[in-house]
Amino acid sequence: MSLKEVVGRCEALFEDLHFESVRDWKAAAPGRKAIGFMPIYVPREIIHAAGMLPVGIFGGGDQIEVIQGDAYYQSYICRIPRSTIELGVTGRLDCLDGMLFPSICDVIRNLSGMWQIMFKGKYVRYFDVPQNFNDGVGGEYYVHEMEVLRDDLAELGGRKVTDDDLRNSIKVYNENRKAVRDLYGYRSQKPWQAPTSEVYLVMRAGMVLPPEEHTKLVREYIAAAEAEKRPKRDNARVVLTGSFCEQPPLGLIKSIEMAGCYIVDDDFHLVTRWHLDDVEEDGNPLWNLSKSFLHHSADTASKYSARREDKGKFLVESVRKSGAEGVVFAAASFCDPALLERPMLLEILKKHGIPHTAFKFAENTGQMAPIREQAGTFADSIKLWSAA
Repeated sequence: MSLKEVVGRCEALFEDLHFESVRDWKAAAPGRKAIGFMPIYVPREIIHAAGMLPVGIFGGGDQIEVIQGDAYYQSYICRIPRSTIELGVTGRLDCLDGMLFPSICDVIRNLSGMWQIMFKGKYVRYFDVPQNFNDGVGGEYYVHEMEVLRDDLAELGGRKVTDDDLRNSIKVYNENRKAVRDLYGYRSQKPWQAPTSEVYLVMRAGMVLPPEEHTKLVREYIAAAEAEKRPKRDNARVVLTGSFCEQPPLGLIKSIEMAGCYIVDDDFHLVTRWHLDDVEEDGNPLWNLSKSFLHHSADTASKYSARREDKGKFLVESVRKSGAEGVVFAAASFCDPALLERPMLLEILKKHGIPHTAFKFAENTGQMAPIREQAGTFADSIKLWSAA
């Protein structure tokens, strides 16, 4: 496929708020089921092992007008739960047989309860994660949570989910994680060849496609991007952080790039990059997933950190590994986890002499001009500082 064809397919999937690709996947074989999940992380391997399709629900973006959803939440709550309710009550999520609400914040926790009341015929579960990272405490708790999910999906699907099923799914997702690591590595090396406005679309495609198909698509994009001749500019290399749950509009990402920034790392779609290394494929699959979560997973504002001194290490390492020259904090308005963590991260960045700037957005934000001006000023200041 050509680059235009790959990006065009991803863009079509991104814009399809009726999830026609999910409906087509289910229609291709009788009895197929799809399980939706909210950001940021759930063990998709268990859904896949049950023969079901994991579907990422990232809100309605700027493509949907929230009318009914506004009746369920206060105005000072982030927009993603309201737009997700809008998707649900307007029938756009009828193709889903269940929803998982991971441990992000109180808003998402409460959304799981509302979903149980509003959609009584659907499987709903709030999927909690450990806050103790000792294998014998948090590890056992997390294995129990995954056992409950496995058994629930087995009952929903009408067949047992075996350890071999789980080991096979871990292998499939390890291949997907490797492809995603290669994509992020390629963008970090050549951000002019793989702009984030395209990489984002490729990653969003993975929220509705089977993992095997998404892995192939990622590989096709890397090959097509490498074959394209694009100009290299003297842009500022930045890490964008804070957008792990509610996603910025695609236009906002493009605005940052047009302002003279190469985004060389980000925290979008953390479900695809949560495990920093491959999950062990041999042995007890649930214990392997648990140990990977506890000891080899990404840091984020929604993940408990027992030691204050660990705060910010992951971000500083991201800056150094990607060769970034600065950090852009892009957090959704009213996102308590991101906005409460920001002062602590700013303190760490100041300590390490890393330039940074910050703004807030909503998934339907119309403030592209001021954000572009702020990003452009930040990029110019980086170049001035680096030349000094």
